[in-house]
Amino acid sequence: MGAEVSGLEPGRWRIDPVHSEITFTIRHLMTTVRGSFPDFGGEVVIGADPLDSSAHAEIRMESIDTRSAERDAHVRSADFLDVEKHPVMTFDGTGVEPASVGRRARTPRYHLDGDLTIKEVTRPVRLLAEFHGVEDDPWGGTRAGFTATGSISRRDFGIEFNVPLQGDKVMLGDTITIALEIQAVHDLP
Repeated sequence: MGAEVSGLEPGRWRIDPVHSEITFTIRHLMTTVRGSFPDFGGEVVIGADPLDSSAHAEIRMESIDTRSAERDAHVRSADFLDVEKHPVMTFDGTGVEPASVGRRARTPRYHLDGDLTIKEVTRPVRLLAEFHGVEDDPWGGTRAGFTATGSISRRDFGIEFNVPLQGDKVMLGDTITIALEIQAVHDLP
């Protein structure tokens, strides 16, 4: 069973990090802390059947930005990401399938399955991805837009640091919510 995605040509689409972002949130006490990884790159390879597509991304862990230099330094330490030993996080897409959605969906949605590697621990993740279309840019290129969201357990990747609070409470939540806004440029053959 194949799929058609209007305007999305088969081939390699390079992620444009200047017009893309990788962000995350995590619960801290009773609020949510937001952060990003501004140093990343990768590609999406669209198959003749878009459901046979793949993706690869590399994220420089040292680039973490939570709007607090002190917190960022702690998150880079061995308590969390240990960026000296593990400088790169990777994602390798392993499959794409249509996502069932209600009638209100305005854009096509897909499940993007892949392997996420953090600190040499690889776990499967599923992202909900939306395709926003294809446009020609003013510089002679063709661009595609995607959004993807999902969540992971930080403990699944060996990131267990926490501070106990009163009772059975802890300072940090386990779930990290991930959001990607991706603009990719089509490479001509």
